[in-house]
Amino acid sequence: MQEYISKQHQVLRPAAHIYAAISRFDNLTPALADRVEEWQATEDRCSFKAKGFTVKLRMDERVACKHVKIVGDEGGVPMDFAFWIQLHEVSPTDTRLRLVLHVELNIMMRMMIGGKLQDAVDQIAEGIAKAMNA
Repeated sequence: MQEYISKQHQVLRPAAHIYAAISRFDNLTPALADRVEEWQATEDRCSFKAKGFTVKLRMDERVACKHVKIVGDEGGVPMDFAFWIQLHEVSPTDTRLRLVLHVELNIMMRMMIGGKLQDAVDQIAEGIAKAMNA
């Protein structure tokens, strides 16, 4: 499995505040419903269309104020992956956020999309940090 790790971002909020927002897919509805097609979410699962493909995700693991682990749900993603959103509270007003993606790619796919995956992980982490700091 390949590993893609985002840059660490500072969020000027307690880890509990960030965790409350990222630990439930239905909390993301206001931010994502207008950005993707056919967004549907419950606490543990979500699905949407991206570039014509249906994506299904589920929360696989939650550790309060530390991390959430997201994986592909049944029939929703054509590759094996796990995606962590990690939090480290430095102080009550300073939490560090980082994303880690583990994905199984053959060598050809790694060469074709590895750099794009790294960029995407960095952009998502930055976007979450900006949204939480707003």
